[in-house]
Formats: sequence, structure tokens, C-alpha cells
Amino acid sequence: DSAQVQCLVSDTAPDVIIHLAAVIAPAIYPIPKVARRVNVDATAALVRVAEGLPKRPRFVHASSITVMGPRNPHRTTPPLKADDPMRPYDVYSGQKSEAEEIVRASTLEWVVLRLGAVLSPDLGSLPVTTDAMYFQAALPSDGRVQTVDVRDVAWAFAAATTADVAREILLIGGDDSHRLTYAEVTSGLVAALGLPGAMPPGRPGDPNSDDDWFVTDWMDTTRAQEALQFQNHSWPDLTAELAQKFRLLCYVGRLIAPIARVVMGLQSPYRNAPGEYADPWGQIRAKLGEPLWDRPRA
Repeated sequence: DSAQVQCLVSDTAPDVIIHLAAVIAPAIYPIPKVARRVNVDATAALVRVAEGLPKRPRFVHASSITVMGPRNPHRTTPPLKADDPMRPYDVYSGQKSEAEEIVRASTLEWVVLRLGAVLSPDLGSLPVTTDAMYFQAALPSDGRVQTVDVRDVAWAFAAATTADVAREILLIGGDDSHRLTYAEVTSGLVAALGLPGAMPPGRPGDPNSDDDWFVTDWMDTTRAQEALQFQNHSWPDLTAELAQKFRLLCYVGRLIAPIARVVMGLQSPYRNAPGEYADPWGQIRAKLGEPLWDRPRA
């Protein structure tokens, strides 16, 4: 509601606005029009209100590495850099790229943080739903992804409010231990939860396709780390913390894991599907909705 945004921002007169609100994947695919109101329209409204303040605040915007588009690890060389061209492909990366363009075209002192795959040691904060599990299983198992601990993300945003990074785009991923494949992420997480081997193998991506991959890759976080000093939790730190929290499950987990593997295999998006390679966009389309982005005409 633009009027409510106007009242809130005018009444508080903030020195800094941190804009985090978003509808992310996979929740975005069934509701792209609703998501657009949050991801694009609300960003535009907030920017307009902030530009109208007597003292314009710094605007720290949560973007996503997905704006860089699908990344075939057989044809691309990591890491991604902040000045690499955007190539939005799915509806999420498309809407995030639109929001970024709004922020960067504004008269505000902006900072854009493009986030990697944010994970937390608190499972209650993660979207563990059947749709999320289906989505994860649909992604190419050998696709590259850089995870980051949610606590390090919070640190980065807090630091960006005062750091000398005005009008910079910074890539927010964990340290080099967070440079993983999707297979390594899922197997590492279920092992930390006391269920080693519970995840059946996924399908690799098509090495001859530039588009049939998900919109993530490893990132060059050198400048972001130099400016924000946010990388405090490694991938081993995160999985060790999870393992400690779920240490009691390990006693029965090894017995449950083979059963879980069979059940998850039966629910795989590729069960009885032809071919040998992952088809992430086709599988998302079949269950969740049209994933591809059609940029609105001006």
C-alpha cells in the first residue's frame, strides 16, 4: 500500500533503509503476478518515497545472484563478478533484475547486495515444503552454487549501512568452502541431520545446453569481504552446528536413511522420465507453474 509506505517512511525519517522483502523461488512460480507486486512494485514505491524525503536515506537493497542467469559449468568459468552482465531467465531472476534497475536508476545513495543461496542452522527458518523438496530435486545435481550462512548475510547488511560502498554492487556468498554443487549441498545437509545417504542421486545437467541449468554459480566475493568483513561461518561450521543440534537422530538415522532414500526416489521429478539429463524448467513448469520470465513492455 503506497499510502502506508509513505506514512511509515515519512514518520520515521530513516538514515538507512534495508529492503529485504521478496517472494523467492520456488514460491514465486505459481503466483508471479502477486510476487511482482512485492518484488518490483513495492520496491518502486519505496524508492519513490525515499527520494522524496528532505534527507534522502542510504538504500541497501537485497538482490540475488540469480540475475546473472543460468550457468552451464561445462561452458562457463567461475567466479561470477559484480560487473558481469545480467542475463535474467526465470521469473524470479527477472523480477529481481527489474527491482535492481529501479534502485540503481534512483537518485538515492544505494548499495546492492546480490545474495547467494542463504542457509540457516535453524531449520525452522528454512522452507521445508513438498514444493521446495521437489524444486531442489529438479535442479541439475552438478550445477554450481555458492551458499552463505544467514548470520553472515545479516552481518553484511548491517555493515553495508555505514561502509564506504555507496553505489556498489556486492556479491554476498560464504567463503570458498561454500562453493559447492547442488548434490554436495543436499547430501551434506541430510548427513548433518543424521540421515547420511538419504538423498537419491539427482540428474546432471545437459553439458550442451546453456539454458537448462539453474541461475546460480560461484561468486567473486573479494570486494564484498574486503568492505563488509562478513564471512564468519564456513560450510563445515554450518553443517557441524546442524549435526550437533540433531546428534540424537544419528542413532536411528542410519536405519531410517535407506527407507527415506527409497521414498524420496519414488517422489523424484525424474522418476520414469525419459532422458539422462535434468530438465529443471520443464519440471518446474509441470508442477509449480510457468518459470520463464517475459519482461513487461514499457
